[in-house]
Amino acid sequence: MEMRSHKLMTDRIFAGARALYRAAGVDGDDFGKPIVAIANSFDEFVPGHVHLNKVGRLVSEAVKKAGGIPREFNTMAVDDGIAMGHTGMLYSLPSREIIADTVEYQVNAHCADALICISNCDKITPGMLMAALRLNIPTVFVSGGPMEAGRTVLPDGTVNENTDLIDVMYASADDRLDDADLLAYEKTVCPTCGSCAGMFTANSMNCLTEAIGLALPGNGTILASHADRKNLFERAAKTVVDIANRYYHEDDDSVLPRSIATKHAFENAMTMDVAMGGSTNTVLHILAMAQSADVDFTLDDIERISHTVPCICKASPSGEWEISDVHRAGGITGILGELDRAGKLHRDVHSIDYPSLEAKLADWDIMRETVTDEARDMYLDAPGHIVSPEPWTHNTKFESLDRDRVNGAIHDIDHPAVTEGGLAVLRGNLAPDGCVVKTAGVPREIWEFEGPALVVESQEQAIEVILDDTLKPGQALIIRYEGPKGGPGMQEMLYPTSFVKGKGIGKEVALITDGRYSGGSSGLAIGHVAPEAASKGPIALVKNGDIIQIDIPNRTINVKLTDEELEARRIELENGDGYVAHRDRQVSQALKAFAAFARSADKGATRDPKLIDELSGLK
Repeated sequence: MEMRSHKLMTDRIFAGARALYRAAGVDGDDFGKPIVAIANSFDEFVPGHVHLNKVGRLVSEAVKKAGGIPREFNTMAVDDGIAMGHTGMLYSLPSREIIADTVEYQVNAHCADALICISNCDKITPGMLMAALRLNIPTVFVSGGPMEAGRTVLPDGTVNENTDLIDVMYASADDRLDDADLLAYEKTVCPTCGSCAGMFTANSMNCLTEAIGLALPGNGTILASHADRKNLFERAAKTVVDIANRYYHEDDDSVLPRSIATKHAFENAMTMDVAMGGSTNTVLHILAMAQSADVDFTLDDIERISHTVPCICKASPSGEWEISDVHRAGGITGILGELDRAGKLHRDVHSIDYPSLEAKLADWDIMRETVTDEARDMYLDAPGHIVSPEPWTHNTKFESLDRDRVNGAIHDIDHPAVTEGGLAVLRGNLAPDGCVVKTAGVPREIWEFEGPALVVESQEQAIEVILDDTLKPGQALIIRYEGPKGGPGMQEMLYPTSFVKGKGIGKEVALITDGRYSGGSSGLAIGHVAPEAASKGPIALVKNGDIIQIDIPNRTINVKLTDEELEARRIELENGDGYVAHRDRQVSQALKAFAAFARSADKGATRDPKLIDELSGLK
């Protein structure tokens, strides 16, 4: 197979391109080696990314040592925690499409032969995954790693272990805590660089990338602060050069992203996600990834999986275990090992580093006698409790692995943490095309809920009615016109879910939106309602006082109205002054462009390819 860069490096007419490569630091003696594009998302706004400049240099040197030509470039990265709660969050999901485009543009413009993606946080990982699946060249993913959990000591001496970003958000709405208490949380809940501690969206996506087979073992769970993360970066760099040589010199197309990310691989990754109660945002992103790979994987497949897979790893924010605890129990290969023993996985899949699932689990599943010494040692990596934004500050080890599959961080299938899966798709007359709930984070006593609706037209209004106590126990707060088109941008809403907990009513209310919730959200928070209000979905027809019925065991969500009543309201809405929410929100041309092409959440909130083809006139 001829390398993509071959013509640039050999043809007479491309002497100018070679001159520019020389000017950028490429030695002429290296011409003919695979050009490895290093897509880095270093960013000083985002703690998950502040250290990635160092990672990029490390990976670049390792690629060069392995026999490749490293060419690093940067993408953008939005910090959802900083953008949260104001109109900055409108830009978060649309940035996924820009990131995907950036990687595609850079790789194709420069005829790169292979790709290594250095990512970490919420939209960056899925954006890069979408690009990799479009490009379909040898690709390896490696994340910056998760943050350590915090330790907060309040002024009165109270010690709270394993705190994280969500705790300070809860505290900000808790009237029992004063400003000194809040400052104590603020200073301590995010002690290191890395993606926020817990199974939030960033860590969920990095775990999912590992499960699908495009990242190496440990990608989702080795702490950003641990020295072993350096080994992972170096292994990833060597792997990308190895698989590039296999593809171009041995015609081995099994290493390509689309050969790895088959429908069965998507189903295995989603099975793992349901089993660990990952973020609801992974549903949005895996649907978008499948479309980029031209794989027929839909919300119906996720719904089917959610019915048959229990939650066997209940990590923070839904459970007691931190990401480092999950790592000690064997990480993602530990979860996959339990699912494999239970017959829940397709075994006809492979990854960038192993020819089969069985071969990988034989080496990396800590419950097997064949597990390697390298795997045993890696899964002993522990927090160092060194407060610093610098990576690789320690080499702390746990004394032993967690192999307790009854009471440990990872359970076996016969002793699930929750008998139902950690994620579920609900349908009914309020969401005919589906909506998503993180069941792992919902108290069992409110899996069945019935109560009157309190309707608001934006996240800002939602925060207002929560903080001024307009929202009462027993009510269902409907937050609409926050979908992909209606937002536009489908805001992530951690503040409303945090504030209901801070107000002490988290177990007594339901939150329902055509927007989405943070991976840090818990409680009866139902998002991705489709069709959205801006597309005249039924959620646009709900009025204050309408009775909302939610039944998680039976996967239903309904408003207690007849078809005739809903149709009458639809006619009333269409005969009115339009369906755009009445609110004071400035929307830029960039966001309008996103809204013009955005599809609903059940399609991954991706751009509509048929509409693009129609308007462009191109095939």
